[in-house]
Amino acid sequence: MGTTIRDRALLLVMTTIFAALALDIAVPALVLSLMALSRWLVSLDVYPVELRGRTA
Repeated sequence: MGTTIRDRALLLVMTTIFAALALDIAVPALVLSLMALSRWLVSLDVYPVELRGRTA
């Protein structure tokens, strides 16, 4: 009986640790990807109106 409780507690602790590690890697990767995407979108030379010729 004691071994079963200990094994389940150990499994729960290990699962929690590995889940936290996955989030520890995934969340910063997502934030960095969003930052790179936003910087790329801002740096695009996109004009809503096509420029034709020169103005006075």
